[in-house]
Amino acid sequence: MRASAILSVEDLRKTYGTGDDKHTIIDGLSFSLRRGECYGLLGPNGAGKTTTLRLCLGLTKPDSGNVTLVGRPVPDDARAARVRVGVVPQGDNLDPDFTVSENLLVYGRYFGIADAVIRERIPRLLEFSNLTAKKDARISELSGGMRRRLTLARALVNDPDLIFMDEPTTGLDPQARHMIWERLKALLADGKTILLTTHFMDEAERLCDRLAVIDHGKMIAEGNPRDLIAAHIESQVIEAYGENALSWGESTGRRMAERYEVSGETVFCYTNDAQPLLDSLATVSGVRYIHRPANLEDLFLKMTGREMRD
Repeated sequence: MRASAILSVEDLRKTYGTGDDKHTIIDGLSFSLRRGECYGLLGPNGAGKTTTLRLCLGLTKPDSGNVTLVGRPVPDDARAARVRVGVVPQGDNLDPDFTVSENLLVYGRYFGIADAVIRERIPRLLEFSNLTAKKDARISELSGGMRRRLTLARALVNDPDLIFMDEPTTGLDPQARHMIWERLKALLADGKTILLTTHFMDEAERLCDRLAVIDHGKMIAEGNPRDLIAAHIESQVIEAYGENALSWGESTGRRMAERYEVSGETVFCYTNDAQPLLDSLATVSGVRYIHRPANLEDLFLKMTGREMRD
């Protein structure tokens, strides 16, 4: 790992349980974050993403391996390291007894920041999160998107170098998601570093400079999103659906495509030359289709499978 990395993880391992009930959650995971980048952790449910974040923050002790967070060893010096870190958890754990501004003030005190300094920062944080008009509102008065933006603003109250974001836009409508994306891009432009977990592949593709795909606690791919797609997926995808899609897929799509998959009533044809498939589809009735470039979701599904995870 590079000495200049703001977060360095080396051969991290974590198991739970004993005997026949022993489960390996993190299995030899290694990665590092460069300052100023957005690094994504992608994986299906149960892949180990949230456990990895907890290990990096020193909230869970590893069985073995090394974590260095903002230059300090974790978990041994985790408390001092977390002073330079902001965290946006999966759920909004805002205090309903306080107003928007009071949530920021009280949270800042946990870092030992003087009230005068926090109060000086609050207007900028409210402006950043587009919540200035709601500064005196109770949490119960905020929409889901507003609460998420406040959670992001709260994570910035200590002016952190590194921000951990665990599925920051889950449950938000498209407008709220786009606003969060704009705020995250502004943080990156300001030199902040972000470690992001998400189930939204378009979010990862938009925001991440690099990402890792993990499954069963192991890294199975790492790199720039577009480079990974080019390396592992055919360049074009045809999704065919409709009453005759399956029969067309079995008779023609499977033969013409470099790679062929069926999910439910949809046929997926992966190819580097879509024209023969498109010519065939133009002559078939009862089949509708989408022709698109390959994306990060295609990579994710190829590497982790289409089956549901609990």
